Amino acid sequence: MRIQLAKQLLDRQIVDRDGRLVGRVDDIAFALDAEGFPYVDSLLTGPAALGERIGGRVGRILIAAAKLVRDEPRVPPLHIPLAQVARVDSAVRLRCSAPDLPPSPGEAWLRRHLIDRIPGAHRASG
Repeated sequence: MRIQLAKQLLDRQIVDRDGRLVGRVDDIAFALDAEGFPYVDSLLTGPAALGERIGGRVGRILIAAAKLVRDEPRVPPLHIPLAQVARVDSAVRLRCSAPDLPPSPGEAWLRRHLIDRIPGAHRASG
């Protein structure tokens, strides 16, 4: 059975189990099993993953923009393990909810350096 991963996964929206948008599939990470056969390990999302995938001038601009909102020297994309994927239809639907995923580096940076500095940002609305 032949599967065209790029057609089936890339650029699809990623939706958590509660219907919240997590991002888009910007790239696919592979790993090798004990016998040396490749398998899909995780889905990657974020500007760094997309920039690496498309390359060229536009790719470099995306990667540079991602580096502006980071605390670490390299901005890793968000890795979503394939085990968290429930099904793929018009979107990639996850088994978990968005808060159960690690935060994207850009979101974490924005929260620390912008959102958390807004007066009242830590109060629950009600």
